[in-house]
Amino acid sequence: MSVLLKLNQAQQEAAKCIEGPVMIIAGAGSGKTRVLTHRIAYLLETGIKPYQILALTFTNKAAKEMKGRITQLVGSGADKIWAGTFHSIFARILRNECEQIGFTKNFTIYDSEDSLNLIKSIMKDYNISTQQYNPKAVQSKISNSKNALVSPVELQKLSHTPIDVLTCKVFSKYQLRLFQNNSMDFDDLLLKPIELFQKNKITLEKYQYRFQFLNIDEFQDTNRAQYLLINILAERYKNLCIVGDDAQSIYSFRGADIKNILDFQKDYEEVKIFRLEQNYRSTKSILAGADGVIKNNSNQIKKTLWTDNEIGEQISILETEDDKEEGLQIVAKIQKELLSQTMNLKDIAILYRTNSQSRSLEDALRRQGFAYEIVGGIEFYRRKEIKDILAYLRIIINPADEESLLRIINFPTRGIGDTAIQKVIAISRNTKKGLFETLKQIISAELPERVKNSILTFCKLIEKYNQLQNKISLSELGRTLVDEIGILKLLKEEGTVESLNRWENIQELLSALTEYCDTKEEPTLANFLEEVSLISATDNKNEDNKITLMTLHAAKGLEFQIVFITGLEEGLLPLSQTLQNNDEVEEERRLFYVGMTRAMKKLYLTQARFRYRFGEISYCVPSRFIDEIPQNYVNVESKKNYYSKKYSKPTQNTDSQSSEKYFSQEVEEIDDLTLSTKIKKGSLVFHDTFGNGRVVIVIGSGENAKVTVDFEEIGKKNLLLMYANLKTR
Repeated sequence: MSVLLKLNQAQQEAAKCIEGPVMIIAGAGSGKTRVLTHRIAYLLETGIKPYQILALTFTNKAAKEMKGRITQLVGSGADKIWAGTFHSIFARILRNECEQIGFTKNFTIYDSEDSLNLIKSIMKDYNISTQQYNPKAVQSKISNSKNALVSPVELQKLSHTPIDVLTCKVFSKYQLRLFQNNSMDFDDLLLKPIELFQKNKITLEKYQYRFQFLNIDEFQDTNRAQYLLINILAERYKNLCIVGDDAQSIYSFRGADIKNILDFQKDYEEVKIFRLEQNYRSTKSILAGADGVIKNNSNQIKKTLWTDNEIGEQISILETEDDKEEGLQIVAKIQKELLSQTMNLKDIAILYRTNSQSRSLEDALRRQGFAYEIVGGIEFYRRKEIKDILAYLRIIINPADEESLLRIINFPTRGIGDTAIQKVIAISRNTKKGLFETLKQIISAELPERVKNSILTFCKLIEKYNQLQNKISLSELGRTLVDEIGILKLLKEEGTVESLNRWENIQELLSALTEYCDTKEEPTLANFLEEVSLISATDNKNEDNKITLMTLHAAKGLEFQIVFITGLEEGLLPLSQTLQNNDEVEEERRLFYVGMTRAMKKLYLTQARFRYRFGEISYCVPSRFIDEIPQNYVNVESKKNYYSKKYSKPTQNTDSQSSEKYFSQEVEEIDDLTLSTKIKKGSLVFHDTFGNGRVVIVIGSGENAKVTVDFEEIGKKNLLLMYANLKTR
């Protein structure tokens, strides 16, 4: 009992229950890691052998930290505990036992790039065009299927689209080729142990006997393959302890299945459940606000968090005009906090739902000279896809820019390989002509006709936009260019988390172009690129004391004195791409809850009246999540009273469509829905931001009515009439 003395009563009860199935529901900031490490130390103290203990985590850092803490508690015995990630532990087992399933002990583990190259090779064997079907999309579908324990045969039954059908074909061949190569991919490190244990009872019993006490961290993040592995190993002794928090299950896009923790009591009816509800991190106000939000989820294990910490300040809601003002308001609040408290920049975090939101925040921080760090990513204008599009824009105004030219001559892929490029460069150097001029006159070069045609098509593209730059607006130029090169279509078809982030980033660059056109008296492409170059060249202060910027997903497990959560608007948080059913809405709510519970002393939530998204101005509706925060813990700060009343409580479990309709009705800007009957094609209108204009298109009616208005100052804008605040004149 000695190692448990520093735990609170609830933690002690959970840690000393070492027999049978145990579920520890550890609320945010309740000392989850502390309980788990003390529990393992207590196992050792009671005489359990170190090699009989298996501790599984999700990161090598967490495993190392766990072993370090246990060593501090009990001494050197901890080094004999099997503690590590699922993949590292089962790779270790496979090294010892893989011959039983047909592999040799020197098998190769394929990383993501190796796996992708193999898929490309198989697609080539089947004459499947990698231009028509993205190999990364195929790779993602195969990986998702394996983690969900779906075989190629089973996947075939579920296939409906052409890419699903060809994925099944590639999947079968892929598994065969891996086996022939004496290789496994990352997903196989979970699947092959299942195969091993199911085929070899003696081997299974060996590891069941060895690992008599299983401890699983972050159980809410397990996928189906991991859950099955755990159940197989625990079947004999059932000394299985899982630690997690269903309210922090936010990784379904990686295959995590919240049902694993929600249904654990069904699989282990004799389970003993312990709830760690005392929070050591946040103030009472922040904790009560977060608890009020998460209680709106129906699929959850009931718990009520509490704390002995001070009540603290109310949660501040900053209502801003647009995303540019959102950044300025955040910077102003940071300056105020730094002056009023003993606070460092590293004590502050700015969180957002999508990576693309960082642009306007970075701009505001740079203008005030604040050092910042983007965790899990890089600065907006240094992201590859952004640099690629900027290279196109630079070539359009300056075809002599060889660095930019070489960057995008084969992006997206045009079949202009390195060999062809080197030949063109050699011709350019010999003739002392610029590279672009050489490309335009490539007809006589010793290159395949297909390559020559691709080069000439590329040159015509650049010349076309070089001529267009002074004929159409900068925002139209950017949108048309991006559409013509087809990069957004390719990223959308790839369908991976990474590609969708890159898609969002390019859309945000188009928004930056639109914003630049809307806010500058004489916007030019040259001036825009000059501003971007100056931003990119800014020294972000090489020091440790920096404000942290990151997505809400990346923030899990961290804590900060002051937290800003930005973009509290329908379609952004919750994200519109996720609102297919109630389960996805609930995961968005859990994500918001995770963000809220990162804050220790002060929490700010920001929302914009309109935001530049997808190259257009988008009018925003406040997030339903704001309304779920108990109002006595909220302080609304608004320069203008945009909304007629502070949000009434919506009914629980509303689907996305009805909820969006509900919030639409709360906006003050529209007196009634008959406005759409007053504004018709040809109507002369006035907008507070865009000025005078004429309606050229009207689509739909009532609350769904959309209009295209040709404004005298800035040209055409597509607007949702209900939120456009147009006045007839």
